[in-house]
Amino acid sequence: MFSILFSCLPLTRFCDRPFVQRLMLTSLQNPLVKQLRKLHRAKERREQQLFLLEGTHLIEEACAVKMPLVTVCYTEAWQSQHLELCQLASEMAQRSLMVAPEVLKAIATTVEPDGIVATAERIQPRSLHLAQLGLMLEKIQDPGNLGTMIRTAAAVGADGLWLSDDSVDLDHPKVLRSSAGQWFRLPMAVSADLKSEILACKSAGMQVVATVPTATQTYWQVDFRQPSLILLGNEGAGLSSELTALADSQVMIPLAPGVESLNVAIAAALILYEAKRQGAV
Repeated sequence: MFSILFSCLPLTRFCDRPFVQRLMLTSLQNPLVKQLRKLHRAKERREQQLFLLEGTHLIEEACAVKMPLVTVCYTEAWQSQHLELCQLASEMAQRSLMVAPEVLKAIATTVEPDGIVATAERIQPRSLHLAQLGLMLEKIQDPGNLGTMIRTAAAVGADGLWLSDDSVDLDHPKVLRSSAGQWFRLPMAVSADLKSEILACKSAGMQVVATVPTATQTYWQVDFRQPSLILLGNEGAGLSSELTALADSQVMIPLAPGVESLNVAIAAALILYEAKRQGAV
């Protein structure tokens, strides 16, 4: 497969040195390049069952948790600065190749990629065990918000995060970047039925706390020393009435007059860190 890909491509040769790829992919018309560019779209990520990992930090984190990679593409300049990481990522990948800077830029979703892009297989639906502190998110649409909440949940030591399947993709490129690498370390799962997941958590002894702007109780009045599941909803519409009705407590975040709401990622951070302050984790 690898040799076939290169048989019809413009190639450039380089001098020998330790762990240097001697063939470079330079054509934007190569089938592999076209395939990887399609992964910018959610529909293609689902059809190919692959997602993109972009940048040195995410590759470092993926290697640290020994996540299998499918394809690794990097520039000569990046390789020369990261020989050890390049070798490690290549050993973990099914295929690894050096590409011209313009090819890498075409593959990446960022305007100025730092020299490496990889693909990995999408996470399949799975169960998630929450024991002490968990986050459940409904219809989150902004990838930056989701990535920030993943990062915050990991920072406080939460057990994990549930996400509704009508939210932004968990493996959206911006979600991964916004998580600052914590995407690989926080247990996460996607569900088509959050109601069932809430009921399961309640059966396991967790209290369910819903964030609702009309609540009369502030979030710091909740006893987070007992196992807790925190519910947060869509950026515009908030949490659905169906999930709110399942909550044991409804809480709000006090706002100054004239301020309509807080960003959902900020709201999540405030409540998660209050839970940590109380000793939940």
